[in-house]
Amino acid sequence: MEQKTGKLDQPSVSREGITTSRPIWRSTALCVAACLSFLTFLHGWDLLPTYQDPNVASIPKPDNHSERNFSWHDIEASPELNYYQCYEDYRCAKLQVPMDWWRNSSQPGKNISIAVIRLPARVPVTDPRYGGAVLTNPGGPGGSGVAQMLRNGRATQIIVDAELDPNTTSANSEARYHDIISFDPRGIAHTTPGIHCFPDSLARSTWALQNEALGLLGSSEDSFYRNWYRSRALAEGCSAATGTTEDGSEAIGEHVNTSPVARDMLEIIERHAEWVSKQVSAETSPGVAERLRYIKGKPKIQYWGNSYGTIIGQTFASMFPDRIDRMVLDGVCNAHDYFFGSWFSNLSDADRILERFFSYCYSAGPENCSFYSASGAAAIKQNYKDLLSHIFEHPMVVPSSRTRGPDVITWSDVKSMVRLGMYQPLIYSPMVADLLTSISSGNGSLFADFKAMSNTFTCPGDECTSAGPFSDECNQDDNGADATLAILCTDGPGLGDIDEESFQEYWHALQQQSQVLGDWWAHTRLGCVGWKTKAKNRFEGPFAGNLSHPILFIGNTLDPVTPLANAKEMAHNFPGSIVLQQDSEGSPLPLHLPVPSYLHAALVIHHTNTITNFTQKHTSWSSPSLCTAKATRHYFQSGLLPPLNTICKTDNKPFINTSISLALLTLEDMELTEAMKVMEDTVLQDIGFKRTSGGF
Repeated sequence: MEQKTGKLDQPSVSREGITTSRPIWRSTALCVAACLSFLTFLHGWDLLPTYQDPNVASIPKPDNHSERNFSWHDIEASPELNYYQCYEDYRCAKLQVPMDWWRNSSQPGKNISIAVIRLPARVPVTDPRYGGAVLTNPGGPGGSGVAQMLRNGRATQIIVDAELDPNTTSANSEARYHDIISFDPRGIAHTTPGIHCFPDSLARSTWALQNEALGLLGSSEDSFYRNWYRSRALAEGCSAATGTTEDGSEAIGEHVNTSPVARDMLEIIERHAEWVSKQVSAETSPGVAERLRYIKGKPKIQYWGNSYGTIIGQTFASMFPDRIDRMVLDGVCNAHDYFFGSWFSNLSDADRILERFFSYCYSAGPENCSFYSASGAAAIKQNYKDLLSHIFEHPMVVPSSRTRGPDVITWSDVKSMVRLGMYQPLIYSPMVADLLTSISSGNGSLFADFKAMSNTFTCPGDECTSAGPFSDECNQDDNGADATLAILCTDGPGLGDIDEESFQEYWHALQQQSQVLGDWWAHTRLGCVGWKTKAKNRFEGPFAGNLSHPILFIGNTLDPVTPLANAKEMAHNFPGSIVLQQDSEGSPLPLHLPVPSYLHAALVIHHTNTITNFTQKHTSWSSPSLCTAKATRHYFQSGLLPPLNTICKTDNKPFINTSISLALLTLEDMELTEAMKVMEDTVLQDIGFKRTSGGF
């Protein structure tokens, strides 16, 4: 066997805005050079030091967390957590687990190698203030925990840790300092084997561009059938490629649903507790040594899950109710609705958020919202509807420029753009207003430039040629959308069996729920049409239980796809748990729903003419709140929930920066505020778009 290298860490449609009348075009031509201005995550952001294990040799520091000096291929998978230094200050491991947790122990079977990443606690694990590990999940399905950790691991640590620097607190204090751990769930990113629906990255990129040209459901009279048959083609092909093997052995597509992921999380906390116990030395005090002693079946989880991550959390809590120490579920999906496969519990707030966009724009005035109308919010709304109506019938032709070819701005493009403003009003509202204004004035160049920036292709290399199609080597850019399909379509029962008539009825029912998002949300289930693979092991509930510790649920007042009502309903199923309401609008951006690539992982022209990456927000992160951050910290520190019916105000509102002055904050609150801003500006660069995928 080849020796692995690395440094081992020993210790027809009802369409919104479609009318028969023509719009009255705005006569003023506006030159839009700035779409958005926001803080971006600066790598190496080091408000607080991380404890450095003296037994771990240093390695060259990679630029911007790149993999130039680290490769997951250099780590040997093991049934134990053997941590290697990686990505500068992090620790990485590959945990080997059974592909089928519930197979007969006497039967041979395959394994999965789970990519695990840890940001070490700011105190040694033998310090009395060590608070254990907090496990995180970014959502999706299809989100990479490794990517999330590299973007906001330090910010997460600051929020859950005690407010004081550990160097200034007594070793006997009640302050807690945590490891932060995340992982790539089954089939995703660095976890192997991966889910691959395409033979290589070039085929995936080509498919995505074809989808952009096709448009959303409702974008034309024949859009249903064209989307229907393309979805079937991908689902049938992907389920066949991932759900069967030539020798009839275990197939990865049968084992990527949520239930085995919850079991994987249990294994991670077991193996981490085992690793911690091995750090005890002769110098460790007897009390600490006893506290760190590993007893199989005793470790409990501390977890922070967002969006689809709340589905994983609810599943874990229902399967292992006595293994909860702390659990924060932020942006809550209704587990009953999700696993039934209808996804009807998501859009109740959606249209109200767009109404607030119009109101915020009017309140902000023309100096802050370029789509402003002096006639009021209703007039702004009508201008938007007129624009949609016109561009549906007359897509905007944009000639070539020196940096891109010709393009056409369509109804689907505008709808996708506006959706960003609904998901992240604080960040995207100015950009949405500017682009609506530029199109209204007859200028589509900015939008076309915007679209062109992400049209990149990766051609198969020598590694791909050697490994063969559908291999990890041929799909190195991103497989999150592929994994999304496999997870969603095997979590629900028989989602691939729906016929055309039944699906159209389902689609129209969603349109009745939301004119703004109904067409788009229908793509979630459409992606499963023709999916043949079934999950081998599927926990069917009940999604409820008496827990060893209550859950803190968090929900925004208005959320386009994870409404506050979901959090309230699910909290009732876990006695003692409560809901913290954040008085804001927004949501996590679903990682793999049909968002055009230029809006999903695209680039935006900053007002300084520099290029910065689009961000994708999650839950309460969509609108930072010092109140929410403090409540979350207090829960992780003490286990105490905030008072019943707590409502946290946010620090900002769309279009107008109303944040409190940092000069009025304590140093600790200032650091907490900056941590929340980093969470807000989280960039999940490795999440890509595929039309037939879904997500929450």
